[in-house]
Amino acid sequence: MPSRRDCAKRRPGYRPDARILKEEFYRAGPVQRLLLRYTQALITQMAQTVVMDQQMCRWLLLCVVRLPLNEQKMTHELIANMLGVLRPGMTKAAMKLLDPELIRCSGDHIEVLEFDRLLTDVQAI
Repeated sequence: MPSRRDCAKRRPGYRPDARILKEEFYRAGPVQRLLLRYTQALITQMAQTVVMDQQMCRWLLLCVVRLPLNEQKMTHELIANMLGVLRPGMTKAAMKLLDPELIRCSGDHIEVLEFDRLLTDVQAI
């Protein structure tokens, strides 16, 4: 199976032989526990990312529905505080909406460009 690796810092990397790793995993020892904990953490992180994306979309939609303006004066920091998440994660969620041009961000303004598409995306998540 093809895979990709990204490292934030230059550190030595290890690539164990798949056969040996599989044998060690099936021994049900510390390697298996470590790999299962890693898998659980990765799945949890992915689930939280999806929930945060959905929460941001819903928050933006609520703001637009409540105030008859497509452009809202709010920062990523404000949205993150309202949703109880960290700002860097909220910025990543906003970047995902910038790419398909669902929203536009500039300074402390967020403008919803495609209300219907944003609503469709929230329902699809």
